[in-house]
Amino acid sequence: MSTPSTSGFNTLQKLWPFLRPYKWVLAGALAALVVTAGTTLTMGKSIQLLIDQGFIGESLEQLNQTLVWMFVAVVFIAGGTFARFYLVTWLGERVTADLRQAIFNKIITLHPSYFEENRSGEIMSRLTTDTTLLQSIIGSSLSFALRSFVMMLGGLAMLFITNIKLTLIVLAVVPLVLIPIIVFGRRVRTLSRKSQDSIADVGTYAGEIIQQIKTVQSYRHESFEQVAFSAEVEKAFSVAKQRILQRSTLISVVILLSFTAIGSMLWVGGYDVMNGNMTGGELAAFVFYALLVASGVASVSEVLGEVQRAAGATERLIELMDEESLIQSPTVPAPFLASHAIHLTLDKVSFQYPSRPDTAALLNVDLEIKTGESVAIVGPSGAGKSTLFELLLRFYDPQQGQILLNGTDLKALSLDDVRHQMALVPQQPTLFSSDVWHNIRYGKPDASDEEVKAAAKSAYALEFIEKLPQGFDSYLGENGVRLSGGQKQRIIIARAILNDANILLLDEATSALDGESEFKVQQALDKAMENRTTLIIAHRLSTVKNADRLIVMDHGEIVDMGTHADLMKTSSLYQKLAERQFSE
Repeated sequence: MSTPSTSGFNTLQKLWPFLRPYKWVLAGALAALVVTAGTTLTMGKSIQLLIDQGFIGESLEQLNQTLVWMFVAVVFIAGGTFARFYLVTWLGERVTADLRQAIFNKIITLHPSYFEENRSGEIMSRLTTDTTLLQSIIGSSLSFALRSFVMMLGGLAMLFITNIKLTLIVLAVVPLVLIPIIVFGRRVRTLSRKSQDSIADVGTYAGEIIQQIKTVQSYRHESFEQVAFSAEVEKAFSVAKQRILQRSTLISVVILLSFTAIGSMLWVGGYDVMNGNMTGGELAAFVFYALLVASGVASVSEVLGEVQRAAGATERLIELMDEESLIQSPTVPAPFLASHAIHLTLDKVSFQYPSRPDTAALLNVDLEIKTGESVAIVGPSGAGKSTLFELLLRFYDPQQGQILLNGTDLKALSLDDVRHQMALVPQQPTLFSSDVWHNIRYGKPDASDEEVKAAAKSAYALEFIEKLPQGFDSYLGENGVRLSGGQKQRIIIARAILNDANILLLDEATSALDGESEFKVQQALDKAMENRTTLIIAHRLSTVKNADRLIVMDHGEIVDMGTHADLMKTSSLYQKLAERQFSE
């Protein structure tokens, strides 16, 4: 089994692809490190000369020469330290920025079911907390550890050159120093991973409560949530406390053993000076190098704890980077056919959600939708209506059967081609924390201001937008909190109109609105549906009576289809749905 320090560094080696583009910056930092370390090591010999020939030998010339050299050495050390600190800190910031970008690029390509199985707070913790920790390690701690390691090796070499007997005394303690590094390092790495996970739990819990703040306050659960959040915080603190205890123990044990060796060495060295076996300058130089070695060992042992913590964070990031999306474009996509008489075809499609593999959300569905046709999909809750939309957008792939777009299997087309053909208006509108321009233009990022305004007008949204405090420049707040439900829905419809997709997917777009808002939104939808193939998931049958065709679904199957008039005569399920709604 590898030691924790080794496995920790092996894990950090996976960051090399992010460091490779800046290898010359890294080389410059290492060169500055070598210069400063080498210059610092000459200071011991300068001290020896200063004492033996300057003070004891009473040579003013030697005293002046040694002090001049020491001043020059200090200038080199200062310059080298500046270069090393700047380059390494820059490298840490740059690599962290690249890493965050790479992780974000990965996240937004993952299949939607990944986000159903993993908490958003956990993912955000990896994107922010873990990368910040790595920035600290790469930009500071690792540089400090390398400097200490180089000084430790150089100091050992100078110890042998200065006095072999005293060096052997120091080396006798090295095995005793390595043992606690190995033992405690393993524990620190395990606890570091647990600590990062517990911090993610805290962020996830807080984020969920903030999102549901109105529910919390309406049920008067402020005190309850304060206590619950306190438990999460204390849990994270408990893990951190264990990690801190292990690191503190490691550092203190290493320092104790290191300076015990120095004390023993000083006793032996002092005895030799008094007996004339070595000079006072040699002892002073040896003490200087011994202190460099001891401080280097202590520093490396301290930073090893940070490295173990960074290894834990790196493991979490690499797990995310290695995650493969279940929904991907083919390596060589089929060419997209611009027009076809049959726009969409579902051929014996069956599907089960990964979280519910034993329950069929869709079962043996056969359906053809002509270009330009408006088709309403109705049925009780859980009938599979929304699942149908998710398969059309290729958020999931069916386990059996195939879906064709203009005669070509969706899985043979690129995801861009598939989703470019469709615009979704969901039941719960989703807006971004930005202004009106951004939210509508999301349907077509390169749209001109005139195109955005035209889309807003077609969606019957222009009137209320112009009455906002800053018009199209108005900030809408998180998920459009400053707008009513009907206004948010019309912004979404304007986005879909601007997108100008050939297929419009309407998922119960008016079910949660009051009568007046529903009327205005329905007007906007009628405008958006012109000259487009339209699929409408309808809760209110009154809004889809005039559709070209109605599909009745139940338990994942298509049980009936036809016009409203036909279904009122032939479909018992449709009759029940209609009688219940129209009687109300």
